[in-house]
Amino acid sequence: MTSGNVELRLGLQQERAAVLEQRVVHLLAPFTGDERALDSGCGAGALSLALAPHVREVVGVDQSADLLEAGRELAPANVTLMEADATSLPFGWGEFALAGCLRVLHHVRRPELVVSELARVTRRGGRILVVDQLGDVDPLRALEQDRFERARDPSHTRLLSDADIRGLLDANGLVTTRNEVIPEKYDLALYLDLVGLEGEERRRVENLAPGPTYQIDVGWYVATKP
Repeated sequence: MTSGNVELRLGLQQERAAVLEQRVVHLLAPFTGDERALDSGCGAGALSLALAPHVREVVGVDQSADLLEAGRELAPANVTLMEADATSLPFGWGEFALAGCLRVLHHVRRPELVVSELARVTRRGGRILVVDQLGDVDPLRALEQDRFERARDPSHTRLLSDADIRGLLDANGLVTTRNEVIPEKYDLALYLDLVGLEGEERRRVENLAPGPTYQIDVGWYVATKP
């Protein structure tokens, strides 16, 4: 990812920061203020920054040094961003009262490992937040979505459906307590700018797009660890 793409993504993150914080508080409140929280696959720290005013400490992990460096420039004192793998976290069992991932699952080859690691490092009685773009329930439309997303961003693997994500939570003994599906609309040009597509490659991806406006559904899941 080029520095220009990082700056664009960071700018969009800042623009939407207040909305993200409101939604996180809406889903996770009340906070005690003493929680230690984990943001797995944090990127530039969007979820970390949304949680920071409400908890004692946030640890964010990601494998992109560029995004981590950009996030550190905005991070308050109670946020630590470090390089690590979301599928193999460098933490012990039950270290966090709250753990989450924001739009991570469709970027990893084995999303089940991300969820199992979130469950492992969350203490009993703790909460887990999973947020991701959802795949269509129609298999053919889901294939079209994945084809477009993979052409736009080679790091994309596969969109999970609502049933897929619920299944991953259930498989780890987690109890889903809240769930919302929120539609989001993007200007296609900005959506392609975020990954720096240009020239012939950009035109090829535009031909796969459904139109000048791209709408997605984002699933928000809160689960507890019994």
